This record gives sequence, C-alpha cells and structure tokens, in this order.
Amino acid sequence: MPSTTGVVCPHCGWPDGAEPFQVLSAHPTGAGGTLWTRCACGSLQARVVDEHGTRVVSRGRPTPAGCQGPSLNGSCPQQE
Repeated sequence: MPSTTGVVCPHCGWPDGAEPFQVLSAHPTGAGGTLWTRCACGSLQARVVDEHGTRVVSRGRPTPAGCQGPSLNGSCPQQE
C-alpha cells in the first residue's frame, strides 16, 4: 500500500507508506475507497485509496497508555 504523502505518524514515527498496524474498516467509493486504520500508537487514521495511491487524510491522537479505547473528552476513562 504505497503512500503518496511520504510522511510518518507525528506521534510515533510509523511510516504512512508502511502497512497499517490495524485495518478497522474498508469502504468502496466512486473514486477508489476509504480505509479506517489504527496506527501502532493507537492513532485513528482515515486513508483515501485512489488512482494516485494511498494517503492519510486525517489522523487522531494516540490512545493513552493503559486505556481500553478513546473516550469522548480525550482522556482515559477510569479503569476498574
């Protein structure tokens, strides 16, 4: 999955051109497709796949260490 951006995740340095750490979902579009992926650091990414290749068009912050998943306010919910 070659990336056309040539950049890396600003949170952990995982190359955008590398295979995504985890593919969450894939959706076909008229121009190619959209992939929702998760980086090695936990950052959620939206990737566009089209005739120009694959590129990250949006990314979130990493999941805080020890959290089960992101919360609405961006902090780790209390773990029991």
